Amino acid sequence: MNRKEYSELLVPNVLHDFSYYEEKYPERNLKDGQMVTRFAPSPTGFVHMGSLYASFIDLQMAKQTNGVCILRIEDTDQKREVENGIEGIINDFKNLGITFDEGPSFGGEYGPYVQSERGDIYRAFVRRLIEEDKAYPCFCTPEELDEQRNIQELEKARIGYYGPWARCRSLSMEEVIEKVKNGEKYIIRLKSPGNFNNKIVLHDLIKGNIEMPENDQDIVILKSDNLPTYHFAHAIDDHLMHTTNVIRGDEWVASYPIHEQLFKVLGFKLPYYSHIAPITIKEGNVVRKISKRKDPEAAISFYHKAGIPTEVIRLYLATINNSTFEAWYLQNPDKTIDDFKFEFEKAPIGGSLFDIQKLISISRVYFSTLKASDVYAETLKYTSLYDNEFNSLLSKYKDYSINVLNIERKIPRPRRDISSYGDVRKYIWYMFDELFFKEAKYNLEKEYDVDLLYDYVNNYYDANDTKDEWFAKVKEVAVKYNYASSPKEYKADPTKFKGHVGDICEAIRVAVTSLTQTPDLYEILKLLGKDRIIKRIDFFKENRN
Repeated sequence: MNRKEYSELLVPNVLHDFSYYEEKYPERNLKDGQMVTRFAPSPTGFVHMGSLYASFIDLQMAKQTNGVCILRIEDTDQKREVENGIEGIINDFKNLGITFDEGPSFGGEYGPYVQSERGDIYRAFVRRLIEEDKAYPCFCTPEELDEQRNIQELEKARIGYYGPWARCRSLSMEEVIEKVKNGEKYIIRLKSPGNFNNKIVLHDLIKGNIEMPENDQDIVILKSDNLPTYHFAHAIDDHLMHTTNVIRGDEWVASYPIHEQLFKVLGFKLPYYSHIAPITIKEGNVVRKISKRKDPEAAISFYHKAGIPTEVIRLYLATINNSTFEAWYLQNPDKTIDDFKFEFEKAPIGGSLFDIQKLISISRVYFSTLKASDVYAETLKYTSLYDNEFNSLLSKYKDYSINVLNIERKIPRPRRDISSYGDVRKYIWYMFDELFFKEAKYNLEKEYDVDLLYDYVNNYYDANDTKDEWFAKVKEVAVKYNYASSPKEYKADPTKFKGHVGDICEAIRVAVTSLTQTPDLYEILKLLGKDRIIKRIDFFKENRN
């Protein structure tokens, strides 16, 4: 039996030779500097903040070089795959408004982009390695491997399947054929050409040069279920998809010797590697890696449900990804994140501490820059998913809602109370009668003169007044009821007055909103109008404590 027949015996039912796939996926027509990046999650749970961080860098580097960013689903470890895991990943990105240039649901000429759909491709390259005597079948059972590991521990030898410990490596072709014919189960291992005593250097674009031992482990490349291991699949995929830059978490640094060796053995061009620091979180006095199991804020769905815009998350990730971004952004308020040039050498080498309060602060600033009509449109989308009642009111009173959202927005220092679309109801609910008369509560710490309120609205209030005219009339009311016309006047002799003009404003505000703090009272009253103000004072009279 020749080596070709031997490879066909060990890896049967392969549709095409590896050369077929080399022709099918030709080199991309890239210009100098253009990057092809890929984000390659496993469908073992939801997309979390750490994953989004990596995808953000992948997308950003591809975009700023006019390159390509690929979404690739790495699902070869099907034991860990969760139900609807692939759909969950795609939907998470869809909900965030994040699109890739290629990938499942995005299209592209280098697919399929789900590894479980690429089985024939991997097996074709496994056959090639067997034909070239660079891979071999291993018949060792899990029990035998456990026993070997125990012996290695007792002898204080390095753990693994290598050199003299690679017992199946020396099997002759005849011995292998006999075992296969007898129905013995096997996997396929790489015949490593490495020497652990040799050193290799990872030229990491973030961390710099890292020296480490060469791989000498005969790693598994094809499992007994005919699916490749992660290591082998990623090498084949990055080659055939012509990935130029692999950007991944620094937990993969230790795997680099394996990956470098696979590329060399297969005769592939090695991509550039960048290993990003993990996102960490502070728990008491301990700083640890953010966990999708322990930390609710790690889940991307957390932000979608909260109504925090994707752009805010991008802005926050940009601040922890490049040390110069925040200063640049503050200096360029008219520009977007896409105008900033990210550089690998400016990325943090250590862990990036996640700060939810910082993210919320960024979100407040972001919301303050939006047009009221944009806040309205996005809030309408958000409430259609999470708040039907408020959605109905926003739909019914479109123009009015936009005007409400516009309060204190067109000023040099606009309001910064809203940090999410989920916040909007909380900050403007009282402007809708359907909510106000149902939800308003008056927990008063002091009494307010109802007669004064009726006098003001019936005899002084005019919706056509300018803000200065309005405030002048409030002062008139203040003086009429023995309140000082200014806080300064009151402070000069408190015994002379019941209070000052600010107390009159507070009384009006509490009566018509049930709150002691709101945005600009003048604009609120103007939008409510005289008749609704009177109805609310009536309600206040009947329901005050």
